[in-house]
Order: sequence, then structure tokens, then C-alpha cells
Amino acid sequence: MAMLGKRRPARQRSGVSGLQRRPGEAPPAAPPGADAAVVIERLAHDGRGVARAASGKTLFVDGALPGERVEVAVHRTRKRYDEAHVRELLEPAAERVEPPCVHYGQCGGCDLQHLAVAAQREHKRAVLTDLLAREGVALAEPPGLLAGEPLGYRRRARLGVKVDAEGGVHLGFRTRHATRLVDIQTCEVLLPELAVLIVPLRELLAELEAPRLVGHLELIAADSTRVVVVRQLRDNRADLQRWRAFGEAHGVAVACLLGREEPTLEWLGEAPTLGYRLPGGERELQLGFAPGDFVQVNEQINRELVATARQWLAPIAGQRVLDLFAGIGNFGLPLATDGASVTAAEGNPAMVARLAHNASRNGLDIDALQLDLNDEAAVAGLLARLSPEAVVLDPPRDGADAACRALIERPVPRLVYIACDPATLARDAARLVHGGYRITRVAVADMFVHTSHLESLLLLEHGATQPSSQGA
Repeated sequence: MAMLGKRRPARQRSGVSGLQRRPGEAPPAAPPGADAAVVIERLAHDGRGVARAASGKTLFVDGALPGERVEVAVHRTRKRYDEAHVRELLEPAAERVEPPCVHYGQCGGCDLQHLAVAAQREHKRAVLTDLLAREGVALAEPPGLLAGEPLGYRRRARLGVKVDAEGGVHLGFRTRHATRLVDIQTCEVLLPELAVLIVPLRELLAELEAPRLVGHLELIAADSTRVVVVRQLRDNRADLQRWRAFGEAHGVAVACLLGREEPTLEWLGEAPTLGYRLPGGERELQLGFAPGDFVQVNEQINRELVATARQWLAPIAGQRVLDLFAGIGNFGLPLATDGASVTAAEGNPAMVARLAHNASRNGLDIDALQLDLNDEAAVAGLLARLSPEAVVLDPPRDGADAACRALIERPVPRLVYIACDPATLARDAARLVHGGYRITRVAVADMFVHTSHLESLLLLEHGATQPSSQGA
């Protein structure tokens, strides 16, 4: 334990992109797997450049942009394609910019920082259009765009913790498609009030008796407080006292997820009230949540998403709206302030309880119920019982296959589908379109700026005869 927490001298290493060298330094000799210069034809859906090797084989190139001529090094060979990274940038694209983060090229979190933000957003709109087209769904117009600040937007993040063989403590994010941890000093996309905690957290980890018991840390910004959630595999009371002191010194609430199989949450001090605000009618709603609940990471874009869903549905007083995958009420509660009669269904019983509490604290009458939303018969039964005039779908990455099947069996006049995975959205949208719905509005929400991830929003109508404007 003598070396536990001691820092070792940092080793010099090149970034993943291969574009960083000291001034005047000659490019390194081509390693095994190096290819001749190629021209990048386009961006793949995940943000990698796509080119053709001299052999005709497809290359997916990390850190490369359309129109660039680059020398690449292949780091993974597959049967139908190879994966490579840029060894030398020969002719840059006009859209290439200097990445704002010093950890770019090592940290796998923000893989599009080398591309201008406007071009990132056009790429995401093209990705959604292309994925829908592959499923046989053509858009009459390009998707609309919901966009916000490019930096300092994330209100929650999970940081990995690792202790190496020499006892050095590491805190940061994983590399792309790998498990190696990259130490970070700051994070440009985190809210500043969270980013300032990274260095003191690293210092505290180096002082713990048993840092190997810490699996990861989660940082959360709520309306009135900052939270650090410590995932600790076993009890160590001395270290928990150190975490308590850290919270008091830095003005943050600290919670510990204690245990391996079924961890329990323990607040190290007074438990705070966590929440965020959303506009609703002529007032602001207060939505409470707990560590572990799903909350959108980008508050500004979440507000835009909710406002867009309300605008598209525009419910009149008493109109029956069914909110599926309702979570803590992110969409259902604002729609209730517009006069809709909302029934909200969610599979997680803890979230259902939170939803009911949020409705009560905001003086809203919402029927919150638990339902297996992956059970087609259960969803169809609910649709038959309620006969809703509109449905909101906000499923996880796996999509809403069972719910969409039920919505074809029991169609509704209007359906808003919010998706965090464009591929499963395209799959589900195609099923709905082939089942009698038509897409009348579509938008891309840039929830995760500087990454290839995108959020999207569709309005589908059943039996519609005239297409509406498809912009946001």
C-alpha cells in the first residue's frame, strides 16, 4: 500500500488521430498496416471518414473528413472492411477546426470535435434522412434542427476510476471502442460547475485507503445542488468519511452506491432534493428525480424537445393523451398543463412513483401506471381501454417495437416519437408508415454536441391526407 495513490511521471504518447506532432518533428516511419494516401469520400453514420484503399477495400478512418487526402495506418483488419486512423493529414477539409478540448484524440467521448459544429449538425440531419430511406421511408423535406450551446452543456457524466499495478489512481473517460481509461483534467462539454470538480476528485481518490473499491463516479447538476455519486464495491467507513468531508468542503452532496450485486444508495450527509424545471402552461414545473433515474443530459435541448412536442400535438382541454415510456413525467406533465387528460405508463416501478409524486407536487391530475411496454398485448389492451387521441413515445435505445405493433393494431390520430437511437427509430417508423401512418414533421435535436450521437423527433398521423411542413 506504500505506493497507493502516488502519481507516476506521465508518459509521452501520441493522440489517437495521429495528427499531433511537435513543431519541426518529422513524421514517423510508416508502421505495418500503413496504406497509401486516400481521399475521404464521405462520413459514416458514426462520424468516421469512409475511403477506398488501393485494393478496393473499404476503409473507415477515425478523425478524417470528406474531401481530405490523408495517409492512414490500418489498426484493425476485417473481412469486408478495414479500420484505420490518420497517420498524416495531407490536404485538410474546409470544415476542419481545432478541437476545443486538450484531451481530443485520446478521450473517446467527443469524436467529432475536429468538425465545425454547423457541419456536425448537417451530418446528423443527413444520417437520419439516410437511415429512414434505407427502411423505405422518404422525407419530403430535410429534418428541422433543434440546437443549443456547443460547450458546457452536460449536466451529468460518469467517470471511470482505475488503480494501476503500481498503485497510481486514474480518473477519466474510456477511449473509443476500448476499455482503456484516459486521465482527464477537465471536460469542455460538462457544465463548468461540474468540470471544476475533476481535479479535486482525483486528489481525493489518491488519498483514500482503498481506491480500488471505487468503481466509478457520477457527477450530476440539479437545480439547487451538485451531486457526486460514488460507486463503492464494499464498505470502508474511513473512506466514506473522507467523501463526506469532501462534500462539505466543496459544497456538493455526496451519495454512495454501496455493494456489488444490488447496491444500496446511502447519502453521506443530508439528502438533497434533486430536480429540474420545465415550462408548462403559464408556469414552470418542478420535476424531481433521484440518482439513477433517466434525465436528459442537455437541459437546453430537453426544453426544446418538450416545447416542440407540445407545439406539434397542441392538445385541447380534455383531449386524451397517452405517454408511453413516461419516465418521471418529462413530456406528460407539460402536456397536462396544456389541458390534456394524460395517462402515463412506465415499466420501472420506482419511476412510476416518482412520476406520481411529480404530478402531485405540481398540482396535476395524471394517471400514472406501471406496464410492461415490451408486451404488445398489454399495450394494445391499454390503447383499447383509453382510446387516446394522441400518443407520446420516448423509448430507450432498443426502440418501441412492441408498442409500435400495438399502435398499428389500435391506431391513434397523432403520435410523437422521440428517439435517442436513429437506427431503431427508422426501423419503428418504417413499421408505422407501412401500417398506415405518415410522417408529417421531423426534427433532429443536437443533444450531444461534438459526438455522432443524435436525438430525433417525429410526428406521425394516421389517415392524414395532406402532408404538413416537416421542419421543427
